[in-house]
Amino acid sequence: MTTAYVYDPQYLEHNRSSHVERAERLQTTTEVLQTAGLLDRLVHVEATPVPMEHLLEVHPQHYVNLVKEVADRGGGNLDPDTYLNGRSYEVALLAAGGMLNLVQAVLDGEVKNGFALVRPPGHHALPSRAMGFCLFNNVAVAAKYALRNRGLSRILIADFDLHHGNSTQDVFYDTSEVVYFSTHQYPYYPGSGHWSDIGHGSGEGFTVNVPLPPGVDDEGYGRIFDEILYPIADRYRPELILVSAGYDAHWADPLGMMQLSAAGYAYLTRVLKEMAEEFCDGRLAFTLEGGYDLRALAHSVAATLQGLLGDEINDPLGPSPRPGVSVDDIIVHVKGLHRLL
Repeated sequence: MTTAYVYDPQYLEHNRSSHVERAERLQTTTEVLQTAGLLDRLVHVEATPVPMEHLLEVHPQHYVNLVKEVADRGGGNLDPDTYLNGRSYEVALLAAGGMLNLVQAVLDGEVKNGFALVRPPGHHALPSRAMGFCLFNNVAVAAKYALRNRGLSRILIADFDLHHGNSTQDVFYDTSEVVYFSTHQYPYYPGSGHWSDIGHGSGEGFTVNVPLPPGVDDEGYGRIFDEILYPIADRYRPELILVSAGYDAHWADPLGMMQLSAAGYAYLTRVLKEMAEEFCDGRLAFTLEGGYDLRALAHSVAATLQGLLGDEINDPLGPSPRPGVSVDDIIVHVKGLHRLL
């Protein structure tokens, strides 16, 4: 078995039942995966709290202390969208640690690829501020670990969440050590991620934003991955590929207006797996971000794992009932800007 997963029941203890980012997301997802027999075919990687020295590579001590203090008081809100309860600090450490442990397993050759089924999500968590349901930036912490502790110098982070991963972009905006690639509904929360945002200084050209109008479907996303992401990876030759896997671009999701299906997510997974096999000996690690329709999230995660395993895809929700919109213009803009023509 070459595909791993990270999961710990403690991830359910960060919870507010009235909030869209609640424990039921992950509970339903793991139930679907277990019923489908997928978890039994995967290597389980244990989640442990992220070592503080690795967390502090992204988040300063004063912010880490704030998260702990609010949780120790029983919880509250760090911004209008982002809550904590009494267990949230420990669970957030476990989420960042789970993704880091998966990356360690991939880099050690114990597995080829895997999926960290963690929460809270991370790609909006700015170094010194919680944002968008996120407390710590799990994918950024894992990337920093690989760069600082494992001798890597070229990491590709692909983010297909509905929302732009503003924190991940900001953390790596000034460096060529990471290519950050994002597809996202635009303009939409958090308002960042225009195609002209390409990095700064030594990082210029290493941020690749693909802002999309509402209504892009499987075909459009597939073209973007084939015509933009793959050539970017071919030119960059990453040593590791990390994925911020958000499923709120599914056509059934209540927060977005995109039209991806579970089968569409499986196609994106296959492209990412093929890229990893061609450029970095298969080293590929996903971490869970958004996705708020419970069935769409669960079956899209299942389709992602089926894509990693090489299985036929089971998509009980089917394709979007609405026609997709064209991505021709944005592909032309982004390819021209990044000299992919």
